[in-house]
Amino acid sequence: MSKSAELAQLIRARAGDAPPKLGLILGSGLGHIAETVEGVAIPYTDLPGFPQAGVSGHNPTLAIGDLEGVRVAVFGGRGHYYEHGNPAEMRCALEVLRDLGCTQLLLTNAAGSLRADIPPGGLMLLNDHINFAGINPLIGEPTDARFVPMTDAHDAGLRAQLKAAAKAEGIDLPEGVYCWFSGPSFETPAEIRAAKILGADAVGMSTVPEIILARFLGLRVAAVSIITNMGAGMADEQISHEQTKAMAPKGAAKFEQILRRMLKTG
Repeated sequence: MSKSAELAQLIRARAGDAPPKLGLILGSGLGHIAETVEGVAIPYTDLPGFPQAGVSGHNPTLAIGDLEGVRVAVFGGRGHYYEHGNPAEMRCALEVLRDLGCTQLLLTNAAGSLRADIPPGGLMLLNDHINFAGINPLIGEPTDARFVPMTDAHDAGLRAQLKAAAKAEGIDLPEGVYCWFSGPSFETPAEIRAAKILGADAVGMSTVPEIILARFLGLRVAAVSIITNMGAGMADEQISHEQTKAMAPKGAAKFEQILRRMLKTG
């Protein structure tokens, strides 16, 4: 039995056998959503192979249970490439999600906007991404499954559900391209200008590795950025992680409305 299958078995023993309909990975400042799940919360420390998330603003627990009447698996934190230099930090966790029988994954992150019409406190639905970091979590995978097509990485059906839920809640949810930088230092103004030339609408330090891994594992994926700041050189503000944590709740409240509406309407 694989490690992920063993962990899935352990989780079922504590949370029940019903497969989650949706997996959710929460970004900075969004960990509180995991606390609203009616079910079981399992610390990552009880799950060997799960990331020992060391970033403030994350809540490293796996919550499995009901949210708006839908069975979900909510990851209260993620491992980042910049923490350990491993782009596949979330592979085990996502393998476990697959082995629990889940087929859909919704990712969130805190991001910097490159568009004046998507200000801090707003949201952006990812319709594509740029792997500016040039790192891939499938490097070293020995099988031909590593050659994952990414044309439809951002699932059109899930995006349509999120757009419909946002419209029903009266919340703007523009779509755009997310550009992944490795971090942990923030981008320079020159890098922001380069990202804009390449077609990026937001920048951040996560999410792309999980999208690649999820598609490798056969999961349908969508992702939403919580905009916490403008890109370097685009405003007078001093970009910092403290600012990210302070601004994230504003966008997080809107995202939670959309998520709950999406779950209610199926």
